[in-house]
Amino acid sequence: MEHNHQRAPFWRSRFGLGWLVLAGVAGWFLWEEHRAHLLGVLPYLFLLACPLMHVFMHGGHHHGGGHHQHGEDRDERKTP
Repeated sequence: MEHNHQRAPFWRSRFGLGWLVLAGVAGWFLWEEHRAHLLGVLPYLFLLACPLMHVFMHGGHHHGGGHHQHGEDRDERKTP
């Protein structure tokens, strides 16, 4: 006789729910005590995000020969 007892996920166990409640209470107190510091840094985080997005989203602008200008595409399509 086989028993298919699957363990419940950690977050659904009594221990996991206790940790979630503890983390929620700790997060609330951290937010209440440090809100002014966190919101004061927010403009600097936006300024820091600009160069990071430029590097990671543009791929660092690898200046190889693989890129072509936008005008070249349009000229090639018009010629029969």
